[in-house]
Amino acid sequence: MTGDDAAFGALLRRMRLGASLTIEALAEASGVSVRGIGDLERGRRAAPQRRTVAALADGLGLGDAERERLLAAARAGRSPAYSPAGVRAFPRGIDDFVGRKQQLVRLAELAGRTEEATGRPVVAVVSGPPGTGKTTLALHAARGLAHLFPDGQLMVDLRGMDDAPPAPSELILGVLKALGVADRDLAKAGPSAHSELYRQTLAGRRCLLVLDNARDETQVRPLLPGAGAALVVVTSRRMLTGLESVHRLPLGELSTEEATAFLTAMVGSERAGSDPAGLAEVAHRCGHLPLALRVAGNWLATRTGWSVRRLTDRLDLEERRLASLTAGDVRVSAAFDLSYRQLTPSAARLFRLLSLLDGPDTSAACAAQLIGRPLFDTEDTLEELVETGLLGADGDRYRFHDLLRLYARTRLEADEPAADATRARTAMHRWLLETAIVAGRWFEPDHGAPPATWQGTVDLSSAENARRWLQAEGPEWLAALRHTASAGEHRTVVAVAEAMHWFSDQWIFWGHWPEVFGTAASSAEALGDPLLEATHLNHHAWAMLVCEGRHHDSLTRSSQALAAARRSGDLVQEGWAHMYISWALRLLREYNPAVDHNTRAARLFEAAGDLTGSLQAKSGHGLALLHAGRAEEAIDVITRTLSFLDEAEDLLEPHIAEFTRTSEHSRLGDAYSLLECWDDAVAHLQTAVALSRDSGNTALESFHVTSLGKAHLAAGQPEQAYQAFLRCLSLADANPRSTAEAREHLARLGSPPLPDPALAPPP
Repeated sequence: MTGDDAAFGALLRRMRLGASLTIEALAEASGVSVRGIGDLERGRRAAPQRRTVAALADGLGLGDAERERLLAAARAGRSPAYSPAGVRAFPRGIDDFVGRKQQLVRLAELAGRTEEATGRPVVAVVSGPPGTGKTTLALHAARGLAHLFPDGQLMVDLRGMDDAPPAPSELILGVLKALGVADRDLAKAGPSAHSELYRQTLAGRRCLLVLDNARDETQVRPLLPGAGAALVVVTSRRMLTGLESVHRLPLGELSTEEATAFLTAMVGSERAGSDPAGLAEVAHRCGHLPLALRVAGNWLATRTGWSVRRLTDRLDLEERRLASLTAGDVRVSAAFDLSYRQLTPSAARLFRLLSLLDGPDTSAACAAQLIGRPLFDTEDTLEELVETGLLGADGDRYRFHDLLRLYARTRLEADEPAADATRARTAMHRWLLETAIVAGRWFEPDHGAPPATWQGTVDLSSAENARRWLQAEGPEWLAALRHTASAGEHRTVVAVAEAMHWFSDQWIFWGHWPEVFGTAASSAEALGDPLLEATHLNHHAWAMLVCEGRHHDSLTRSSQALAAARRSGDLVQEGWAHMYISWALRLLREYNPAVDHNTRAARLFEAAGDLTGSLQAKSGHGLALLHAGRAEEAIDVITRTLSFLDEAEDLLEPHIAEFTRTSEHSRLGDAYSLLECWDDAVAHLQTAVALSRDSGNTALESFHVTSLGKAHLAAGQPEQAYQAFLRCLSLADANPRSTAEAREHLARLGSPPLPDPALAPPP
């Protein structure tokens, strides 16, 4: 307590007694709490802010001279006071703060809640990976909200990343001294009662308390006041899941726009405008992480002779990027080091090994194979990494921030024996490919569900589960396939590709089927097996035809497949080769040869007793007639194909029957469009859209819904057409060509007509 503090308290007491008011009466008249007035008069509290003094003066009914006297005493009492280490007024702010609007609005809302008569402080936890700007956000928000907390605003550095952070008792003592609690009162209470004194002191004040850089819940809990009108903002790399009754504000990287604006604020709009693409690339190389952006911005700001492109080139090399993100005593990797050092040994090892992944995220099952631990143990370890901010989580998927992945890779090279890393990668790849084969076979004729003897760590109990797994782990099993092919394990490669044959229809525009089937064709050739070679040459012909539109190259590949099939004497693969030759010729507008090859395929499938092939040959015949402009003949053939499908459906794989039925209705729609029978055309195309939507195949739905939109347009129904094209653009994993076509039609249609409820996207 200082002499000025005592003078203010004594003056306030004299004025209250002179006005013949009790503390309770003055509290009622001024709106200042009884406890607050009592603490001020006894010198237990630092002199109040001007707004509080004005309220007391109003409650006392002071004239101008006496009011000014009280204000002067308050100003004198606000001279610099003792500020122990770790507890301080807010430090210098950062003027180029960008973004975080949602979090700032939320903190402002929470600050407003402290004015409610609940008697409970409001606690907000700001958590996120290292370098996301948690402290900067808390400081920026606190400066903007300081006027709402006239009884004090303090920032306490909990030093949670230190090897030996300060104990809560030490931090509590520091806060009490910073709030002006007299030494005699601290001595009178004794160390054992400081916690109670802390709670009592904060209960009577409107304070803003920032608890920065918290280590864990144990460190934070004793510092949370139990009553009063305080706002407490806790920042931590950990999520502090164990804290109850708190409001959580998780932080991630900035958006592309925010990251670019951040750099622009640091280097100036003129320099940023000279190479906006380069600046966006710098932001991308920094992973939109605020700390990395600040380091990169400081590089440019202090090296005025550098072009933005020069920094982009410097950050381009992944193996040098983290080393390049250093400015003076600020290193991005140092921020990551602090969190890594606090991990348990098993979490640290998993963190390192996760850098071996090729995809953007992973599952617990895949991570378990990587680390060689049971699934549940691995989930616990992954959650430790999430809790510490070193790993992100989205549903049941776990992902690295780009820079944290690079950091994990440096730790792998430094801390993990190379042989151990190789063994871990090999085990994961083996599991990925084994699981991919089982999942893919859900869609293959004569396979379906996994055998009863199969013991797996992922749920493949349905075709839908298998599809989701194959798509989610696509980057990983593709990388495993590449490694396996380069190691010369050709039989594994062809087994994986064969299992993907019919599944590929479910994910046509993945973008990697030509590579998968092309790799398998090379492996089959290396094995010297003409049947395998014919099989995978046929698959490759399909991929080049459908996925890449390379008609001539596909024709060459299917002709090679035909020759290999004849060498092997296999009628089924010979039939498929004729099918793909027919398909390519049809797209090259050589309709008569196309029909001829399709007819040969039908005969071969029938001779081999291949029901699936026969169905596809019938379907291909109708399509050839349609492309030749022979609409009425096409309608007859397609109708007979649907009848055949109805009769044989129980003998076919459900997804093959469903896929074919959808395609046939779409082709009937196109045929009726050629005949300008718009009602029939629209009806069949609507059926195709509904079937593809029910199957979850959004790539096909986008194709069919675009055809429906074109039929509506031709029928003079622009409102329905608009809604159909809009639906196409709303679909994930849509056919890129359909999306582009839908955009073109929407641009021509202009303003949206009235919506058609029947075509609105499903909830």
